[in-house]
Amino acid sequence: MDNNRAVRGMKIPLIFYDFYCFLVHKILDLNSMIIAIILARGGSKRIPHKNIVNFCDKPLLAWTIEQAKDSKQIENVYVSTDDDKIKKVAEKYGAEVIDRPKAISGDHATSEDALKHAIDTIGGNTNKKIDFVVFLQPTSPLRETKDIDNAIQTIKEKKADSLFSSGKLGDFYIWKNYKGKFTSLNYNYKNRKRSQEFGEQFVENGSIYVFKPEVLYSNNRLGGKIAISIMDFWKSFEIDRKEDLEFCEDIFKLKKLNRKRK
Repeated sequence: MDNNRAVRGMKIPLIFYDFYCFLVHKILDLNSMIIAIILARGGSKRIPHKNIVNFCDKPLLAWTIEQAKDSKQIENVYVSTDDDKIKKVAEKYGAEVIDRPKAISGDHATSEDALKHAIDTIGGNTNKKIDFVVFLQPTSPLRETKDIDNAIQTIKEKKADSLFSSGKLGDFYIWKNYKGKFTSLNYNYKNRKRSQEFGEQFVENGSIYVFKPEVLYSNNRLGGKIAISIMDFWKSFEIDRKEDLEFCEDIFKLKKLNRKRK
């Protein structure tokens, strides 16, 4: 009986094989990384300098930076911005700054353009392979570090290529105004289901995205095998208008999220 295991032409005794596999995985881990990218441009219209507006006694952006930095799985946290004030806040709270060109900072620029620029910039300054990008939006401050870690763990366990965070939508009946005519979207109003028959529905809440870098080059943060990571529904609220600030601050304080940082 052969008590060896053949690996790349070598024979490794079975008693050492598990240790060999452990070492290989450790070496691979040292040569790869998971990064977080936060996009925070300066040209917000509804709330001037929205990304650094005061939120529970800190600039709004600071909360997302700290949530990412507290993750045990994220190696580096980057903020992509075109704004000097945002740059100073990002550096103060420990993020590395990527200077975003004006050409991809306007109202018509896509997040995908800014993400690609950031990944290319990061890749040009490291020898490590980027396994996953964690894309976090600073206008979704109600997440916790455990939500980020859960998303990363989920995409690994599901062997997926991309992932979005979500909340369970429940049995909402959703309509859309299409050219002045209202149309039911997620059910047929002529054949109304009972709530028990709806099945599970999920909302893409925009708080966390995780993806392999190569997915992004189809000009979409989602692609390949897509997984979801479920968050409490109240964490889906985001800041877009002035009235959202007070509402989200109330939830933030009620849930004591400002006291949960490690």
